[in-house]
Amino acid sequence: MDKEQTILALAALAQSTRLDVFRLLVAHEQKGLPAGDVARALVVPHNTMSAHLAVLTRAGLVQAKRSGRSIVYRADLAGLRGMMTFLLKDCCGGRPEICAPLIADLSPCCTPSEIQESA
Repeated sequence: MDKEQTILALAALAQSTRLDVFRLLVAHEQKGLPAGDVARALVVPHNTMSAHLAVLTRAGLVQAKRSGRSIVYRADLAGLRGMMTFLLKDCCGGRPEICAPLIADLSPCCTPSEIQESA
């Protein structure tokens, strides 16, 4: 991810409802959620939710796929990874002892073996 795309992603997440949407979609990353389910879960009108989902999609943080009559949205974890990598690429001027606590906090809540077992 480059600087402009990172700015777009951060701007998309700098709005309360969009941040809630993204976190909800991360929680449902395996299967995603139809737009209507996202709107109902967050108690947001469908047309407003469509606008929020469009912003997140343009920012590279959400992917949409048609499934029958619905559009299913999923968090784009590659987009999130790209944004985080851009932000941390030159972490702490190359001083790993400063970055170690930050990197530890960013460690996933489950190990790769747990992820494979649940798939």
